[in-house]
Amino acid sequence: MRMLGTLTRADLAETINRKMGLSRAESLQLVEAILRHMCQAMSNGENVKISGFGSFILRDKNERIGRNPKTGVEVPITPRRVLTFRASQLMKDRIQQADM
Repeated sequence: MRMLGTLTRADLAETINRKMGLSRAESLQLVEAILRHMCQAMSNGENVKISGFGSFILRDKNERIGRNPKTGVEVPITPRRVLTFRASQLMKDRIQQADM
C-alpha cells in the first residue's frame, strides 16, 4: 500500500478555490460549513450518506463483558455510540482501480 500523505481541510479548500473560483477564505468557510453540518446531523443521531462516496453510520453498542488480554480479568465495557464509515461501491471500485 502506498502512502501519499493526508488530505486536509486546507487541501479541500484549495481545490474549491482553484476549481470554483471562490476566494481562499470563502472556500475554507464552505468546507467548514459542510463539516459542521455533517457533525451536527450525526450528533442529532442521523446517519450521513454521500452518494458515490459512502455512509457515516452511527451504531449504539450495548454494555458487554470484555477481557483484559494481559491478565485475563473480565471487565464491563460501557454502552456507547460508535461511528463507522462504509464506502460506496463506486468508491471501492475507484480505489481498486488506483491500486493497479
